Parts: sequence; structure tokens; C-alpha cells
Amino acid sequence: MNHRHDHGHSHASNHHGDKGHAHSHAGHSHAGHSHAVADDADRRWLSLSLALIVGYMAVEVVVAFAAQSMALLADAAHMLSDAAAIALALWAMKLASRPVRGRFTYGFKRAEILSAQANGLTLLLLSAWLTYENVERLLDPPEVGGTLVLVTALAGVVVNIAAAWCMSKANRSSLNVEGAFQHILTDLYGFIATAVSGAVVMTTGFARADSIASMIVVVLMLRSGVSLVRASGRIFLEAAPADLDPDDVGGDMVGLDGVVEIHDLHIWEITSGQPVLSAHVLVEPGGDCHAVRKSIQARLREDHGITHATLEVDHAPERLAGAAADARQHCEEPHGTVLRKESPVH
Repeated sequence: MNHRHDHGHSHASNHHGDKGHAHSHAGHSHAGHSHAVADDADRRWLSLSLALIVGYMAVEVVVAFAAQSMALLADAAHMLSDAAAIALALWAMKLASRPVRGRFTYGFKRAEILSAQANGLTLLLLSAWLTYENVERLLDPPEVGGTLVLVTALAGVVVNIAAAWCMSKANRSSLNVEGAFQHILTDLYGFIATAVSGAVVMTTGFARADSIASMIVVVLMLRSGVSLVRASGRIFLEAAPADLDPDDVGGDMVGLDGVVEIHDLHIWEITSGQPVLSAHVLVEPGGDCHAVRKSIQARLREDHGITHATLEVDHAPERLAGAAADARQHCEEPHGTVLRKESPVH
């Protein structure tokens, strides 16, 4: 069976096989995701953020060594990861925009998830390195130039607010863009903490404030890093999207007129915001399989935002009770939950 997918249109393709009274129907509903204009705009905003970050990072490294500030050096290291995160996000966006071809039947959409996971892992690695460096400085704090730290950090706050504003204009529903944005956001919080530490050192001479501020940055890095790795890991493990409960989706499907049973139900994501569903549907004997398939696809699209669904539709046997019991035994090991009209969830 050949399927021709024209991006930007809805499709329904069917396969019919007659064998006795059994009819098999497979249907796809694919609403195109046309992001050409949005992707161009996203790339412009990310490129502007990258220019701001790289320019200020160079200044901060020089000042950090002059002031012997671990907090400023931590911020500079984080800004380097910011620049790498944005550059990686831009590369992933370009790769993901390539058309479907050859063996890559879903295109390169998951390049963006690879980018998001790389950004999350980078945050975790940086937080480990900064923790190690801060332990020594907390035990034996060096003399810190409080004035330089304060001025540089305040300037960094302004730069990161500008960069975060640029990033907020991009499509943050993309885990790739969100990963880069989290880098910028944690850097902004880090600069605020560093500014406070600079003021404390300048007014009280408490040098450990610099390392304490650096540890605040570490905590923020860990929080963002864990969140990104967990979210990207869910997609790579083909778990259902966090906002979609398979039992709820299956319950809606089996509740439609003409549907007797749903099994082999799978929901996963190609990339963030692009859920995919496949299922085997049994309809009432003599029922209109085409009509049932269309009603299921409409319900999935309108109520759950699932625009790509592959459905294998068959007529249920006349003596459903015995046949369904066999189907249940087959599908629970290893194919998962069976949902029936008379008992929605087993």
C-alpha cells in the first residue's frame, strides 16, 4: 500500500481486504504542520540572542579573571553553554525543516529533541563542574573585587533580559527552543544572584558571598537540566505526551457510535507538539467502517489535537463475547489495554 503525504493537507488512505466477513481498513489523518514562516522568524530571534550572548560573554571572561570572581566565571561558563545551546538549536531547526525522503520517513524532526537533550545534559555537566570548583572556594575564599562584580553582573542582567525577550518571541512549544530559552533564563537569574553577591562583598567584605551566588546558579542549572532531559527522554522512549492520557483518549474512541472495542492503542510523539496514534478498532457487525474511522479521526483531531492517526478497522465477530475474550488475552501480552463498549477500561 502506497501513501502519498502532501505537507499542509489532510489525508485519508484506506486498505480493504475481504476474507469471509472480515474487512480491514487502515486510515491516516495527517494535518500538515506548515511552519515555514514561523521557523524563519524563530531563527531570526535566536540569532539575535546568540549575538548578544557571545558579545557579552567575551567581556565577562576578561572581567572575571581581573576580579577573581568565581560567580562571574560561572556566569561566563553558563553563557558559553547558552551560545552553544542557541547554535545547536539553530542547527537542529534547519535540519528538522528538511523534507521527508528516503529511509527517513518522518524527516529529521527529532533532531530538535536531540538538541534539547544535549542542552539538558550540558546544564547538568556544568553544574557538576561548578559545584566542584565552589567547594574549594567556600573553604578558602580568594579576595574578590566586589565593585567589578557588581557592575559586570548588572550589565549582564540587562543583556540577558534582552536575550530572553528575543527568545520569548520564538515558538517555545518546541522543546528545542525551550531548551535554549532555559539556558538564557537560568543565566539571567544567575546574574541577579551575582549582582547581589557583588554588593555584599563590596559593602561587608564577605568574600564567600561570591561562591554562594555561584551555588544558586548551580541549583538553577540542575533544575532546568533535569527538566529538559526528562522531557526529551519521554519522546525518545516513545511515551505518550504528558498532556495526553491514553486511557482517556481510548475511552473517547470506544464511546463513539458503532465502536465495539479498541486495542493495540499506542500514542507517542515524533517531536514536541506532534503526537501520533495507532490503534486496532472493532466496529459493530455490518457497521460502516469508513464512517467510524472518520468519526474517530475527527474526535482525535478536535478533542485531543492528534492529527496523525493510523487506524486498522475491522468488523467485530457476531459472537463478540467469546471472540473478545480471546482478543483480550492476546492483546494484554504484550500489546496493552483493551477497551470495550460494555467495560471501557480493563
